[in-house]
Amino acid sequence: MRILIVEDNHPLADGLAKSFRADGHGVDVIYHGVEAERYLSRESADLIILDINLPGLSGLQLLRNLRQRGVQTPVLLLTARATLTDKVDGLDLGADDYLEKPFDLAELKARARALMRRVDKKINEVIRVGQLEFDPVARQIKINNEPIDLPRREYALAEILINGKDRIISKHQILDHLYGMGSEVDEKTVELYIHRLRKRIAGSGAEIKTARGLGYSFRLAKP
Repeated sequence: MRILIVEDNHPLADGLAKSFRADGHGVDVIYHGVEAERYLSRESADLIILDINLPGLSGLQLLRNLRQRGVQTPVLLLTARATLTDKVDGLDLGADDYLEKPFDLAELKARARALMRRVDKKINEVIRVGQLEFDPVARQIKINNEPIDLPRREYALAEILINGKDRIISKHQILDHLYGMGSEVDEKTVELYIHRLRKRIAGSGAEIKTARGLGYSFRLAKP
């Protein structure tokens, strides 16, 4: 799953991102409301963890804008405010859950898991390409019904490519998914992971095709 954390408290945001990445999720972190609005106008996520008190644009206004555009991504609001009015306002604007600071990390992650289970069933459907099978719920990839063991970042690479099957995914998108938005990791790192993943899926009937200068696509191998 891809999670967007919008929180202006840098240590808190970075700590949450580290914890979710350790669970194998792709995580982007944004610290400013306007930047988050800009990001969400061109990118998507499976879950948004959104602070109400943001510089530039409040979390509530950002939420309002999302719902007005028809974006139904689950949103978990975080806030230091404790008034009933703030909670009601957030839920009325379309928030899916609400958690007051300070909170317990285990509780936040449990609520996040519950929201991600509500995501459109299409995201949770098993995807088959040749003899390769990707189960996003079990977080497992099989070839000829045999699970293959992938390191965390190779799994994240497979996840973004398979979910975007038959579409070109840029190196920039892959780096964002593997390391978070704005990472300064060299693009050659993507080439290394692509090379490793190609070796692991060899003979599965699926292939990773290079679109020179554009990125990569995951598709059924041609005979």
